[in-house]
Amino acid sequence: MTIPVPAPMPTYRRWLPWAGALLGLALLVWVLRGFDLNRFLTTLAGADLFYLALVPVGQALEQLVRAWKWRQILSPLKLIGTLRLFGAVMAGYLIASLVPFGFGTIARSWIIARSDQLKLPAVLATVALDRITDGVIFACLVPIALFAVAFADPTGDIRTGLVWSGAGSLVFFVLVGCALWAYKSGMLSEQGRAIRLIERLPFRLSQPVSRMAISFSDGIVWPNDRWRGSAIMLASLGIKLLAASHFLWAGLAFGVVLAPSQYVFILVFLGFLIILGHFARVAGSFIIGGIFALRLMEVPNEQALAMVLVVEAANLLLVAGIGALSMSWQGINLRELRVSQGSADVRTGFESDAA
Repeated sequence: MTIPVPAPMPTYRRWLPWAGALLGLALLVWVLRGFDLNRFLTTLAGADLFYLALVPVGQALEQLVRAWKWRQILSPLKLIGTLRLFGAVMAGYLIASLVPFGFGTIARSWIIARSDQLKLPAVLATVALDRITDGVIFACLVPIALFAVAFADPTGDIRTGLVWSGAGSLVFFVLVGCALWAYKSGMLSEQGRAIRLIERLPFRLSQPVSRMAISFSDGIVWPNDRWRGSAIMLASLGIKLLAASHFLWAGLAFGVVLAPSQYVFILVFLGFLIILGHFARVAGSFIIGGIFALRLMEVPNEQALAMVLVVEAANLLLVAGIGALSMSWQGINLRELRVSQGSADVRTGFESDAA
């Protein structure tokens, strides 16, 4: 019997990580031009420990609000404790840092589906609603970043880029939301296009695909209680403001004080740069983008680098600590998570039709 030999990885794919690292290094050198190492070390030595401690506190609070928001979105399926959802979110972030390609979203959904006897596709649909509401609120913050903040932009390219990015984001998330509701309507109708397309598949494939598609549509549901719907949108706004506060506390630790609207600008500008860096596979997008955004606010190189490193380090330590603790508490390991992708155990939410 001949054992198939996997095809070798294309040469360009082997070089992509190296190219992204080199590009990231070049951009970092560019944004830090004129950097003074001695001044940077002096800045670190004079840090206010009280404000440094508030950075991870703010980050934890942000994710706690996210967990509470997810509780409201999940409420039509099942009411789940905020702390349990918080643990799943943090574990998802940890897994995402270890396993690429967006596996963290599946992981946090699987953790909740596993512990609360829910279908994985339905829980994934609630995460999609979480992302859409976040995206809409984020796009609505762009006008504040544009019109309430003055920054050096001689060519106008930065403002133009933010205008198109904000408008494009808003249109995109609204269209995705409409597409989800149209999909749900199609799944509920016997004559819906989605049902007709699935019925054309071979029987052995159409049945599991149909069950998975219906399970996903079950999760596309908005809470009936008006207060929950309003709370979801307000929580999305709170999450963004808490994310902006990370730079507030980091800045105060190093003697940097900015206007409230400038922190919103940093959040918006950095958000778009991170997305761009992710698609371009640029290593260190957060650090490079954060320094560049702070430079636009006329923050010196040394303080900008210190602020960004503190925010990044606090986030990594928080995710590693709470994420690992949550996984250990629930008895989850990465091997189990990978194996469970192909499991037919309905209680975990990973059915064979959801693979």
